[in-house]
Amino acid sequence: MPELPEIETIRRVILPQITGATIKALTVERPEVIACLTADEFCKRLVGQKIRNMVRRGKFLTITLDSGDSFTLHLRMTGCLLVVPSGYPAEKHTHVIFELSGGKELRFSDTRRFGRFWLVGKDEADKYSGIGKSGLEPFDNRFTSAYLKEHLGARRKAIKECLLDQSVVACIGNIYSDEILFTAALRPTRPANSLSDGEWRRLASQIPEVLGYFIGKNAVTPEEYLQDKGRNYRNTPFLRVYGHGGEPCPICGEPLCKTVVAGRSSVFCPHCQGAASC
Repeated sequence: MPELPEIETIRRVILPQITGATIKALTVERPEVIACLTADEFCKRLVGQKIRNMVRRGKFLTITLDSGDSFTLHLRMTGCLLVVPSGYPAEKHTHVIFELSGGKELRFSDTRRFGRFWLVGKDEADKYSGIGKSGLEPFDNRFTSAYLKEHLGARRKAIKECLLDQSVVACIGNIYSDEILFTAALRPTRPANSLSDGEWRRLASQIPEVLGYFIGKNAVTPEEYLQDKGRNYRNTPFLRVYGHGGEPCPICGEPLCKTVVAGRSSVFCPHCQGAASC
């Protein structure tokens, strides 16, 4: 599942290409991907509206319209958004096609069909998508060590499992939690309630720093993004520990250990992150 840097990359690539465009027609090939209203009603409500903005909140993308209406999308495991010229060959498993003014189309494809759309009317609260359950964004000014300690400091669970709690911190997943904890020199299996105030401060500072670094490394042009069908994520060469179990630590040279935390594969350095053994 894409995490914050990947979803932010999608937003940055797609937004300039659709801002100001009018939805001229809308085709839904798989009605089940429309989770709020029927597919027919979804189409009727959106056709003729002009796109104003696209924002990311956690793992959700929301496209706002000039009318004040908006629709929210969650890509889930395999969802993909592409802006293409009209007549461009369709990807397999393309489920929703927005025909836009200017000869462009915004297309949503999803191999596993887990992705969903929700339409929210002007002045209507989003009670459908679950976006309101997301915790603070890592780049929010309120995201501090005090916030982390208040919400996680009493937990006995492993700190990595705590970082995956979307109700506390939005959009951190398995990949970047490993990278964050490595940079913060914290073992992923460490109980959250064992962290000192200094460690909470270090963790709180490293979360936005690491994510910001990978957002920068993930930068891609619209042309490159389209060429690779929306999957041109460039962070793999820059990952320091995730996926590198058994390889030398990039800092001390000790072999990186691989373990399982909350059912997720996790990699850490037994020397730099304070573990006694693998």
